[in-house]
Amino acid sequence: MDWTLVLISVAGLGGLGLLIGIVLAIASAKLAVKVDEREAAVRAVLPGANCGACGFPGCDGYAAAVASGSAPLNKCSVGGANVARSIGEIMGQEAGAVEPMVAVLVCRGGRDVAPSRFQYKGASDCRQAALLLGGPKACVYGCVGLGNCARVCPFGAITMSPNNLPVIDEKKCTGCGNCVRGCPKGTLLLVPRSKLVVLACVSHDKGRAVKDVCKVGCIACGLCAKVCPTQALTMVNNLPVMDYSKCIDCGICVHRCPTRSFIDRAPGRPKAVINPRCTGCQACVKVCQFKAIEGESGEQHKVTAGKCIGCGECRKVCPAEAIDMVGALGHSHRGKEG
Repeated sequence: MDWTLVLISVAGLGGLGLLIGIVLAIASAKLAVKVDEREAAVRAVLPGANCGACGFPGCDGYAAAVASGSAPLNKCSVGGANVARSIGEIMGQEAGAVEPMVAVLVCRGGRDVAPSRFQYKGASDCRQAALLLGGPKACVYGCVGLGNCARVCPFGAITMSPNNLPVIDEKKCTGCGNCVRGCPKGTLLLVPRSKLVVLACVSHDKGRAVKDVCKVGCIACGLCAKVCPTQALTMVNNLPVMDYSKCIDCGICVHRCPTRSFIDRAPGRPKAVINPRCTGCQACVKVCQFKAIEGESGEQHKVTAGKCIGCGECRKVCPAEAIDMVGALGHSHRGKEG
């Protein structure tokens, strides 16, 4: 064996490796991307859910966007106001208000009120089932009920009921929107946590076509829009569309809807009580849509508690300020008085 040739080969390879190493070291120094210290700091305060609710690919993507100035500081729905405040301190900016959101099911068509057109035997996947003639449910707009939303929820906030409808634990829900994006029928919606009244139907049919497939579906009668005291509801494509900026969550639409297609998220509502300042002007009697107030003109009126829904419309028109809304601790009624 020619050891001289071996040594020359080893030396040549070693020298070549050393040269490549030097070149790579120089290139690494020249081409190194400077990491913004603020990006690392923002990433450290994010919750790490990587849910994508902010619109960026995970917490790393959002932190990079915030540091570069291309993303708002308050887009992390999981972290909420506390995280937004921390990011604002890091960036030296005002984060702005954060409206906490929660997922709401806008379909009440469980198997007890919405029959099936056919027996489905296939993958337990809402999207795949929906590809087959719109799904097995007779209402082609309604929740398929196979639990995609529960599977994609990273916080375990959704479980499926025996009625084949998702049940949302609002204490666990962070408003990330994964369930909304995972629903092929659009029967899940993100709404502000402060929002109490929501239409729970997505069907664009009306009248008999709805009644034939669901007992609690909106029949597009338009009564809710007619009785809304703030004109917050307008009929669009056979569905009432709510303007949240106008809605005061009075609950009148909930109780006037003939099919009970609205849901009221309020755990309890106050009742009107008339105090001795009442002059018997009957302004409250005229405005009450539920005939809950009685009394002769010029005499103190009284409220039938069983009929009162706690909308507060009577209180707003009382010139003597003789009506108090009592009960339902923790209930916040948004009216003209704030």
